[in-house]
Amino acid sequence: MSDVLEQAGGTRHDQPTARTIAVSAIIPTWNRPDRLLATIDRIKACVPAPDEIIVHIDAGDHVSGPALAKAHPETRILRSDQRMGPGGGRNRLVAAARNDIIASFDDDSFPVDADYFAAVVQLFRTHPEAHVVVASIFHDGESIVARSDHTIIVADFIGCGCAYRRQAFCATGGYVPLAVAYGMEEADLTLQIHDGGGVVLHSHDLRIRHATMLTHHAKPEVTAASISNLALLAYARYPWSHFGIGLLQVASRITWLIRNHRRQGVIRGILAIPAQLWRHRAIRRPVKPATLQIVRALRRGERASSHGAGP
Repeated sequence: MSDVLEQAGGTRHDQPTARTIAVSAIIPTWNRPDRLLATIDRIKACVPAPDEIIVHIDAGDHVSGPALAKAHPETRILRSDQRMGPGGGRNRLVAAARNDIIASFDDDSFPVDADYFAAVVQLFRTHPEAHVVVASIFHDGESIVARSDHTIIVADFIGCGCAYRRQAFCATGGYVPLAVAYGMEEADLTLQIHDGGGVVLHSHDLRIRHATMLTHHAKPEVTAASISNLALLAYARYPWSHFGIGLLQVASRITWLIRNHRRQGVIRGILAIPAQLWRHRAIRRPVKPATLQIVRALRRGERASSHGAGP
C-alpha cells in the first residue's frame, strides 16, 4: 500500500488554505476493524481532508465500534439492528451527512492522491449535470495509471470509489438494501439517476486504491446473488415491454458464470428469483424506455472498451 497518497508532485489542484473541505466521507463496514482504521488514516491524511467522516456499522459487528471510538473518536458512527448490506448502509450515511458533496468508500478503499477531495469538489463545480462522479479504481496487483483531465458519461460505477450530490441522491430511491448486492446496487442507482435527468461521470483525475484481489467474487453466495439480483433489477426498473431484455440478461449472466467455472451457486440463484421478487415487490418503479436504451448503449460502450470483460 505504499503507492497511496501521493503528496508534493502528485497533486494537480491548488490546495485550499483550510485543513478541511466541505465534503462528507462515508464508509459502510462489517467486521473488518483493521482495514477500516487504515482506510480512515489515509482519508484523514488528504490535504484538505473531508470535514466529517461517518461510518455505518452493520448488524452483527461488535468489534468495529470500540476500535473506531478509540482510534478516531471524532468519527461519527451509525449502527443498525438488522443487516442492511453496504447499499442500505450508504442510504443511512447519505441521509445523515451534513454536506451536499459526499465521497463514498468501502472499508478497504481509499484515495491515491492527497488532493482527492479538492478534485471531487472541482469536478462537481465544473460539471453541474453530474449527480455522481466516479474514480478510476485500482485493485491489488494492478498498476496505477497517470491522472488526466478526461471525463466520460458511464452506466457502471462502484460505490467504493465515487462521490454523490446529496440532493440528487435523495431524489432517487437510493440503494436497495441487500446483504449481498452484486448486480443490483449501482446498476439500479444509475438507472434512477439517468431517469431523473442527471448523469454519472467517470473522471480519470480521481484515483482510488481498492485493497482487494476480488477473489470473493467467486464465492457461491455471490454467484447466486448476481443472478437473483439481476432479475430483481429488471423487475424493479424495466418497463413491462422490456422484460424480455431482462430475461436475456439473466440468461447471459448464467451462461457467463458457467463458462467461467463459477457453477456453484447458479442453481441457488435461479431458485431464489421468485422469493427475491416477492420480497421486494413494493419497490417497482420502472424508468422510461428511453432511459433504459441510453444506459444500455453506455454499458455496451464500456464493455467494448474493456475488451470483453464479463457481465
